[in-house]
Amino acid sequence: MSRLHLFEFEDLKWFPSFLRNYGTDFLQFLANKTPMFDPAVPIIQKALDNNDAKLIIDLGSGGGGGLLRINKALLKENPGVKILLTDYYPNIAAFEYTKKQAENISFFETSIDARNVPDHLRGLRTMFLSLHHFKPEDARLILQNAVDSKSPIAIFEGQERSAASLIAMFFSPLTVLFTTPLIRPFKFWRIVFTYLIPIVPLFVWWDGMVSSLRTYSVVEMEQLVDGLKNKNHFDWEIKRIKSGPGIVLYLVGVPKYMAAE
Repeated sequence: MSRLHLFEFEDLKWFPSFLRNYGTDFLQFLANKTPMFDPAVPIIQKALDNNDAKLIIDLGSGGGGGLLRINKALLKENPGVKILLTDYYPNIAAFEYTKKQAENISFFETSIDARNVPDHLRGLRTMFLSLHHFKPEDARLILQNAVDSKSPIAIFEGQERSAASLIAMFFSPLTVLFTTPLIRPFKFWRIVFTYLIPIVPLFVWWDGMVSSLRTYSVVEMEQLVDGLKNKNHFDWEIKRIKSGPGIVLYLVGVPKYMAAE
């Protein structure tokens, strides 16, 4: 099916930040409590092997994504690795909670645009469940910015435009209802807007369905790379792999001078 760039509530400036944070908290909980991004670990490890800074700059972190689980796995091979959480709409409470769980994780309180990352933030850039939020011209800017700054980048999506993915997203409100009492830090109003006024399950349902329809395929990610200036200065790997009952789509770009060292 063709890619449809419909709106997601999470992207709307007028959408209440506390509701947006409840949604990203839910995604963070799933990513950390399930093995959905376990296949990303060796991919990130390989990219880190070519990055002397040993710093992961996570873009579009939302509620911290699955980085607690990934961090635990990475520390086994890279005890000196550090992770910096950033987002255009920083979920500070979630960032603070994530930081408390791992001393090597920190965060930026101010807004960071993945299309124009400040020069002083140097390291391996990662994105989880966020590339689909960007239209092709903006997605290409994210990649071009990485190329221009000679920064390695690794992008991961946990859904795709398929019947299976859409069916999984269709039933996501049930997952919200079952998991909400387990999400930490506990928030009274999260309970209210999940069970008494069910805005959270409904907007997670809509955003989940739209996320699948917006997700770039392997071919489309290859097309994004093809439109970059100096793309040949990087080594690129773009693939679709299985992750338990689901899938992971990923795009990794590493400067050739790093890959050769």
